[in-house]
Amino acid sequence: MPGKSAHCQAEFAPAPATFAGAGSDTSSIAAIPWRQFFADPRLVGLLDTALQANPDLLIALQRVEVARANVRIARGALLPRVDAGASVSVDRFPPNGTRGPNTTNDGRAIPTPTTDYFLGLSSAWEIDIWGRLRSRRKAAIARLLATEQGRRLVQTALVAQVASLYYELLALDTQNEVIGKNLRLQERALEIVKLQKLGGRATELAVQQFTAQLLRTQSLQAVVNQSIIRAENEINRLLGRYPQPIRRGRPIREQELPAVVVAGLPSTMLLRRPDVQRAELELVATRADVSAARAAFLPALTLSPYVGLNAYKSSLLFATPSSLALGALANLSAPLLNRNFLKAALSQATAQQQAAYYGYQQAVQTGFQEVTTSLRGVENYRRVYELQAQEVVALTKAVEISNDLYTASYATYLEVITAQRSALEAELNLANTRREQFLLLIELYRALGGGWSATPGSE
Repeated sequence: MPGKSAHCQAEFAPAPATFAGAGSDTSSIAAIPWRQFFADPRLVGLLDTALQANPDLLIALQRVEVARANVRIARGALLPRVDAGASVSVDRFPPNGTRGPNTTNDGRAIPTPTTDYFLGLSSAWEIDIWGRLRSRRKAAIARLLATEQGRRLVQTALVAQVASLYYELLALDTQNEVIGKNLRLQERALEIVKLQKLGGRATELAVQQFTAQLLRTQSLQAVVNQSIIRAENEINRLLGRYPQPIRRGRPIREQELPAVVVAGLPSTMLLRRPDVQRAELELVATRADVSAARAAFLPALTLSPYVGLNAYKSSLLFATPSSLALGALANLSAPLLNRNFLKAALSQATAQQQAAYYGYQQAVQTGFQEVTTSLRGVENYRRVYELQAQEVVALTKAVEISNDLYTASYATYLEVITAQRSALEAELNLANTRREQFLLLIELYRALGGGWSATPGSE
């Protein structure tokens, strides 16, 4: 932000205690396992398959394994490293040179060229005085937990995607059924008007108008059929399999919606949403990174002991205790000059911590926005569906009346066409509204943090 240092954090307003208009009920639909939340057995079967074979979820599982390995690496850095080794060297030292042994410690002459055999163990152990290694371990553990939340995030998104596409498929089936019913009505109306033309009671214009309406409805049916294929193929992709028919349950109008939808408290939502938890854990990890970067400026103490067998002849190597060699080195070092890379690492870690902080706030705000929008949408579309259902009843009756009046020459063919078209559009809109009700409910379930637990206590 202008006028502030890179280490300053923007102030964010505290999160509301309740969702707008949701009351203070502590129960939440997110606590319902997805096997119970989705009552359609066909959908549950699809979700089971997706959670076993979806490529994105399998990739997320491997990311968890990578993070788990990083934790083991960070923990291992706190322990002494012990290496077993064997070495052989040959040196020829010049007579006038200053380097090279002449005798052993007990006075025996050493030939030249000189061989040197060593077999033993060596170790290196950095004593974590300032907590640099412990901070790295803390960061690795936090990132492991964050990747686990990332896996849950992929799962919740996957459950929501498959369920949404399934209900979209049911809505398309209903639209196809509605179009088929209207096609039969329109074909019958076209036959009647053709007969009336032969009898002199209708004109060619009326025949063409009814024909055009029939062709329009047939093209609409082709569009819906293509949408069905697209939805089926998208579900199959999420299930990790090649295109094949998707078996459906009951029609969408017979699928049940909960009478009451409860969102619970925002605090519960924040604890359940994987993206919020992941952002919080990433913030913890970046704070540990900053601590480790600061500790890098301080002296480091390393102990390097060794033990083994050493001799200038292979035949003497195992002549213990004469060949037993022991040693230890304590090294204390601290960076003095050219510390720019340490300063850059600290600046980088600090900037990443700031970004993680803003990311956490963004995740919280996104959660509130998604829950509030979906919660209000569920309420509003319940009312929309009720009104549209009444509209369909009225327009269906209008079609029957217009047909009777047209037969009795009390209505024009345009009135019949208008009534049929309005009824078709109303029924298609009703199916779309029913789909939107399920989509909003699924989105609310996901936004509240539901969908990552199949059964109570499974995670």
